[in-house]
Amino acid sequence: MTNTVPNYTLNNGTEIPQEGFGVFKVDPDKTGRIVRNALEVGYRHIDTAAIYKNEEGVGHAIAEAEKAGLVAREDLFVTTKLWNNDQTNAAAAFDKSLGRLGLDYVDLYLIHWPAPERGSYVEAWKALEDIYASGRAKAIGVSNFLVPNLEKLLAETSIVPAVNQIELHVDLQQNELRAFHAEHGIATEAWGPLGQGSINSSPDLAAIATAHGKTVPQTILRWHLQLGNIVIPKSNNRDRMHENFELYDFELSSAELDTLAGLDRGEAGRNGSHPHTVN
Repeated sequence: MTNTVPNYTLNNGTEIPQEGFGVFKVDPDKTGRIVRNALEVGYRHIDTAAIYKNEEGVGHAIAEAEKAGLVAREDLFVTTKLWNNDQTNAAAAFDKSLGRLGLDYVDLYLIHWPAPERGSYVEAWKALEDIYASGRAKAIGVSNFLVPNLEKLLAETSIVPAVNQIELHVDLQQNELRAFHAEHGIATEAWGPLGQGSINSSPDLAAIATAHGKTVPQTILRWHLQLGNIVIPKSNNRDRMHENFELYDFELSSAELDTLAGLDRGEAGRNGSHPHTVN
């Protein structure tokens, strides 16, 4: 199996594996087993959030894997996120997340949504800056932020987010937002990188996959990697975990990348909620 995941260097020098494993909607009672499977497959980047209610399971899997000699903490990259209700109490919420994870630090802490009607994401970001200064988060960033939200943060705070984790797939390619990220040194991380259950059925995409002897999901994930996106696919199935990891023995051509760029549907391709409607 070819599974050497490259690292992406964030704007503060922290290295993040370009492919991770997400646990969104993973049953809390099953999270420990599923994350342990992912670690055994070779994933070293795990993405969770307070609102997923499965931080404890992630922490349990990490502790058991360490105890078994499978991984060392310093070889893992762990992300969790601040929920909207806690934006005005971010320091306490972060402490609770660390406690549930059973960790001394996380590698990345994100504001989960801008929740603009609350008007508190700048306050939350300043709290994250303090957490970062304490060393208990090796990097800080945001999730689901749009250009106006990022512009406000850059104008009113001191630290440029290391990451913006956004819905991003071939149907919703977020070109304007990705260009803003590139201009300001913010890494683009894709949630729902395969389309959140509605994988594009384009015959052109299927033909590219067939030409490489790969599946359509593998082809889409490879497209992300070649664009420079960080990806966090999820699966409860161990075979699919392996499949999602088999991305490093082929490369898409410039013409194939152009074909995939042509599948962009803009906002019509969005599967999740628009960021400004989640409060």
